[in-house]
Amino acid sequence: MAITNQQVVERTFLQPLYADPYFPDHVLDKGTAILLRLCERIEAEQPADLTALYALTWSATEEFNLLEEEFEAAGSEIETVAREEIAEDFSFVASAYGFADADAEQLIATRDW
Repeated sequence: MAITNQQVVERTFLQPLYADPYFPDHVLDKGTAILLRLCERIEAEQPADLTALYALTWSATEEFNLLEEEFEAAGSEIETVAREEIAEDFSFVASAYGFADADAEQLIATRDW
């Protein structure tokens, strides 16, 4: 499914992390794919409220939880800078789809990083 939200189409997810050699691009690419799948799900399912949105973002957060092992295998980790950037991109997604009032911590409440 092609993403139709122009804000999302123009966004480069995790951009500051790509500029830092500490974060391996091949793992960041998987993180970007998670965020794009989240956007596709939001467009397909059109959550009616924050509860429905959070269910989608928690699922995507679980995927990031699994990605932590790949960061570690590559000599990296989801540390403070990465956590903040990932959280910012989740907040951007929520806002881009009309959920500007979404709580940033609640969007990624299922994280273990």
